[in-house]
Amino acid sequence: MSLIKRSFAECFGTFWLVFGGCGSAVLAAGFPTLGIGFAGVALAFGLTVLTMAFTLGHISGCHLNPAITIGLVVGKRFPAKESSAYIVAQLIGAVAASGVLYLIASGKPGFVLGGFATNGYGANSPGGYSLVACFVAEVVLTAFFLLVIMGSTDPRAPKGFAPIAIGLCLTLIHLISIPVTNTSVNPARSTGPALFVGGAALSQLWLFWAAPILGGILGALVYRVFFAEEALPTTRPVSEAMATAGD
Repeated sequence: MSLIKRSFAECFGTFWLVFGGCGSAVLAAGFPTLGIGFAGVALAFGLTVLTMAFTLGHISGCHLNPAITIGLVVGKRFPAKESSAYIVAQLIGAVAASGVLYLIASGKPGFVLGGFATNGYGANSPGGYSLVACFVAEVVLTAFFLLVIMGSTDPRAPKGFAPIAIGLCLTLIHLISIPVTNTSVNPARSTGPALFVGGAALSQLWLFWAAPILGGILGALVYRVFFAEEALPTTRPVSEAMATAGD
């Protein structure tokens, strides 16, 4: 399939991730008496990735995340020359989703923009965690996210279960780190809401690019060094692994 069509898939998939995940946080997490809370938001993010992995995995590989795309390039699972198109598409999807979410959220009387599901450290961390703590959390969690993605899409892994493993991994990541950074592990997810909030959300955005990308690179390197089997086609693209998921 052409790069243009695969990039469109990344755009639509990232839209769903940001709209579904951030939407659950903005619209449903704190709803009086029936709010879904942290666990509900964590599950929402996991479900967006799980559903899109089954829907778009065989088309684009369903990265939905610049840190994942870069990590997969380092892990020899994705061609570097196509990474820029994917990252631009992911950012467009994230910003578009944030715009639609803003239109919906602002339709409520007395609407106040507030945090709008943005990420932050220090005073902007939900739990007041320091810059160092937030940086370490984002690096470690993104690294393990890459490990799960590369392992579950490895030719040696059981076929058909990769989307489930990846979706549940993202759910677990959010259960751990919503109180720390409001959970990024995804520069596109962080950028969309931050553009609407501005201020500290934008000034702190650098961390939610640097830490996830570093984590993605580390995760990919760990998998290549310790777990890849040279006799097997370790350069098999994630999209190909997804395409055979139902075999």
